[in-house]
Amino acid sequence: MELWPGKPYPLGATADASGTNFSIFSECAESVELCLFDDQGNESRLELPETNGYCRHGYLPDCRPGQKYGFRVHGPWQPEEGHRCNPAKLLLDPYAKAIDAQVNWDASIFSFDHDAPEDSFNDQDSASFVPRSVVITNEFDWQDDRLLKIPLHETIIYETHVKGFTAQHPDIPEELRGTYAGLAHPAAIEHLTRLGITAVELMPAHQFVHDGYLLERKLKNYWGYNTIGYFTPHNEYSSSGMDGSQVREFKQMVRSLHAAGIEVILDVVYNHTAEGNHLGPTLCFKGIDNSAYYRLVDDDKKYYMDFTGTGNSLNMQNAHVLQMIMDSLRYWVTEMHVDGFRFDLASTLARELHEVNKLAVFFQIIQQDPVISQVKLIAEPWDVGEGGYQVGNFPPLWSEWNGKYRDCLRDFWRGKEQVLKHFAARFTGSSDLYENTGRLPFASINFITAHDGFTLRDLVSYNDKHNEANSEENRDGDDNNRSWNCGHEGPTDDEQIEDLRHRQVRNFLTSLFLSQGVPMLLGGDEAGRTQQGNNNAYCQDNEISWFNWQDTDDALMDFTAKLIDFRRNHPVFMRRGWFQGRSIRGSDLGDIAWFNTQGDEMNDEDWDSGLTKAIMIFLNGKAILCRGSHGEKIKDQSFCLLYNTNNEAVQFQMPDSNWGERWKLILSTADGGFVDADAYFDSRQEISVAEFSMSLLQLTE
Repeated sequence: MELWPGKPYPLGATADASGTNFSIFSECAESVELCLFDDQGNESRLELPETNGYCRHGYLPDCRPGQKYGFRVHGPWQPEEGHRCNPAKLLLDPYAKAIDAQVNWDASIFSFDHDAPEDSFNDQDSASFVPRSVVITNEFDWQDDRLLKIPLHETIIYETHVKGFTAQHPDIPEELRGTYAGLAHPAAIEHLTRLGITAVELMPAHQFVHDGYLLERKLKNYWGYNTIGYFTPHNEYSSSGMDGSQVREFKQMVRSLHAAGIEVILDVVYNHTAEGNHLGPTLCFKGIDNSAYYRLVDDDKKYYMDFTGTGNSLNMQNAHVLQMIMDSLRYWVTEMHVDGFRFDLASTLARELHEVNKLAVFFQIIQQDPVISQVKLIAEPWDVGEGGYQVGNFPPLWSEWNGKYRDCLRDFWRGKEQVLKHFAARFTGSSDLYENTGRLPFASINFITAHDGFTLRDLVSYNDKHNEANSEENRDGDDNNRSWNCGHEGPTDDEQIEDLRHRQVRNFLTSLFLSQGVPMLLGGDEAGRTQQGNNNAYCQDNEISWFNWQDTDDALMDFTAKLIDFRRNHPVFMRRGWFQGRSIRGSDLGDIAWFNTQGDEMNDEDWDSGLTKAIMIFLNGKAILCRGSHGEKIKDQSFCLLYNTNNEAVQFQMPDSNWGERWKLILSTADGGFVDADAYFDSRQEISVAEFSMSLLQLTE
């Protein structure tokens, strides 16, 4: 075998009809060997012959898809200067499109000896214990598939896990459960379409590594926030093999979901990698060009800056790192047809120096990119570093997981006294956070629960976490539950307690789907999924995390589907723009008004005092201009929402006839949800709203 010069771009392995081009970036390398493996694991090494712009490259004739390969980088071993080259370590291609196995945690995968980690050099060969990269073909029959581009204000996000969603699904063949093919199965898609979901947000599906310390405890990195391959579908979610078949299976999943009208959003982890800190393994970036890929401590480059709590942070100051991230994002859109991304710990991406900078180069590159700027971009707007909590501070184009919405709604429904304007802001799309940055209500991704924390059923059932199965003596996870009772007096009878728990679930879901912004539902909350009180199930690849399809709350599932359908049929609950709040009596009642329990509009004194547990909201669906995506005018009705977070019933008086003559009760969370029987209330008539519940009324013609 002989390598021809080849081309420096594209990076990675690019196959054509005659062979494969290989290219890898390393500024510090003195030479780079391409390592080829046959089916028996025998290794052949070829030095990449040319360098152009720090990219070492070569073309191998007759090299076909399915070929397994890796790299060995010869260069300086100077940890104090940030250089950790070690040719004894087989390295994954940062641009690999497929990876064939998982890491075997042998001592050889580390570049130091464990008995002297600070000063030693480990020259044991790691090739037998690390996965190989795999050459693939991009050929795939997409048929007429394309990005769906569902408007954000019409979007309903369902956060779920590729494996956990189908691992126990009885209607999916056993060999497909827990895989991309399982998620694409008609039984899985039927559940999503029945709910009315428009987008699945998949927890990390990039290739990730199971931490050694978890495997020692017979646990796994179930969540997957431990990426090692930014172009690679995680191979354990493939039912068809790891030789590149995972790429085809992922594409088939996307195509099937798109055919059902469901977008695919990937949860991506560009803030850190699976290689950890100076005591972590050498698997890829660390051995290729450590000081280029990672943020190092300025005055001692042996150590890593850690804004994520995981040991390292990618170096967003380096042009080649930024290029890799943008190439990765573009690849997933153009070649894999995904519709958007949720960026884990996104504040880290804005740390060019130490402080978070919303004008960072990364965001400027996103802004001008003709591909990435046109898909859904969602930030988890915080990290664990100083000043990392950045809710509301991301630039235009970006939506954000609104942690303030979650915290406010949880406090609201547990009956905590709070300033009314906080709830008003969250319910109406959080204009205080997003309007001044040129964004609209759908910048707010509203959620009550997410993968990180309690499920909704557990949120209303447990005062304390129960993470004993994580083998950390229950020290891990958030201690702040914000559960429904939280010290307040409540029912003591078991049946009453259970009834109130179900009611609180309906309260949270109803508030979520009637708020302005983009609702995100944690997968399984619609069916009463429990993790037995575990609020940090990151390592539980088992029944604690998996969906239990044999024990679903069918009534709750029906209620959630009806809620989503109700939202999608009433544009007043998913406005494209901000409320103006005009409340002029007569022909123009404005678009929103707020009332006290006596049916009188809130005045300045009410707003200034602000503490309330019972409020009424008027939404005028007729006086506002509602237009569809194509400009068509959409008519809607007007609604009143009555919230009571007291621990006893409250009598509301409906507003006077200027706001409407007659109202029909549509929904009562105290009475199981949507109301079948006709119940009408006239202006100034009283209506009783039970403790810890809400009611929705619609103005009749």
